[in-house]
Amino acid sequence: MAQKIVFGTDGWRGEIAEDYTFENVRRCTQGFASYMIQTGKQGQWIVVGYDKRFHSENFARAASEVLVANGFNVYLTDGPTPTPVIAFSVVNRKAAGAINITASHNPPTDNGFKVRNEYGGAIPPEGLKAIEGLIPPSEDLVKRAVFSDAVESGKVVIFDAAPAYIEHLKELIDLQPIKDAGLNIVADVMWGNGANWFSRLLAGGKTTVTEIHNTRNPIFPEMKRPEPIPPNINVGLETTVKNGADVLLITDGDADRVGIGDEKGNFINQLQVYALLALYLLEVRKQRGAIVKTLSTTSMLEKLGKIYDVPVYETGVGFKYVAPMMIETDAMIGGEESGGYAFRGNVPERDGILAGLYMLDMMVKLNKKPSELLELLFSKVGGHYYDRIDRSFSGDRASREQRILAAKPETIGGLKVKGLITTDGFKFNLEDGGWLLIRFSGTEPIMRVYCETTRQDAVAAILQDGLKIAGLS
Repeated sequence: MAQKIVFGTDGWRGEIAEDYTFENVRRCTQGFASYMIQTGKQGQWIVVGYDKRFHSENFARAASEVLVANGFNVYLTDGPTPTPVIAFSVVNRKAAGAINITASHNPPTDNGFKVRNEYGGAIPPEGLKAIEGLIPPSEDLVKRAVFSDAVESGKVVIFDAAPAYIEHLKELIDLQPIKDAGLNIVADVMWGNGANWFSRLLAGGKTTVTEIHNTRNPIFPEMKRPEPIPPNINVGLETTVKNGADVLLITDGDADRVGIGDEKGNFINQLQVYALLALYLLEVRKQRGAIVKTLSTTSMLEKLGKIYDVPVYETGVGFKYVAPMMIETDAMIGGEESGGYAFRGNVPERDGILAGLYMLDMMVKLNKKPSELLELLFSKVGGHYYDRIDRSFSGDRASREQRILAAKPETIGGLKVKGLITTDGFKFNLEDGGWLLIRFSGTEPIMRVYCETTRQDAVAAILQDGLKIAGLS
């Protein structure tokens, strides 16, 4: 019997050559193909894309072979392609779904297998469970075609996904004012799929874009992993100051997430970016509609919801929860703590490219630099401060969960505990409107301890208490 494959928050990820092998990628693809057949998608087109990690293009070919053997046709991207572009291609090409070979922001040793539905969004949890259940126990039960034959017969069509996506972007945002603004931009694309995108989109005006880490290098030098948070972004922040740039845009390995550095070389954390993007849509673009947030992201969104009289919906962590809720509520924006944000009018998928462009447009429309935008946000909702600690763990998860439940702390970081939510992890609500969240990663053997508070001096104490509650200190 082969290894049992379990889908996490956003698909399956594993260590290359240890468990992420061609055999297991083919087994996953067979499970996905069987699920698509069961849901009435037999004979339709599937988009397959990939990132710049080790062997990603070859894993994508392996997935294509299995899809063709199961009676599907495949649109295969002609090179490493950002996740939001792959997602848009599903809708643009009227495909039934997508497979994306990427481990996003994981360490360089990993690769991953993401699946998407006909909306280009994450498949809901019940769908992921169904796919898991259809993964065959042996590669002997996997159907497989010959790639070259599939291309020759037209069953696999290799295509450039960029032009259609760029035309779509132009419907969502007028790029000319950004090009004309004369901004000095540094873009850290983290050796990933975001390379050349901001340069291409903003060429032809006074604005300049300097890209760093924009070649293929699967070991991701100068960072632990291509995740747009410190310390991975330190070189980008230093480059921003050195270049006298107005802003740092950071995209993760597959360009579905964005990070922002201000003109002073300070990181604007992902909760603050989410609140800024919501404020941009509400105040600058005068949009109205629901805001969808995961429980691990900012309470500033509830405050903006009250100010602008729009509903705010909270979900579990992951776009497998966010995307369905966005569709159900016709949400204006949806997002999560990891720096992934989705927008109405686009596919219900994280889009680091569009989010970066919206941040630039906010700077231009309000004539403010990033630090000034943060001051504007805080003038409306008050100061909010966030941090996160990730720790690997071993042993039994269930016993750790029982330990957390049994803790029943009266105070955390000197603040009274007002309640506990166990929707997805353990979220302790605090008296200042802030919170502490302890949660197990859905993709790695890691526990995450997060907090947000209105008291900047309490952040460290809240996190340390969180580590104690989790048994990690």
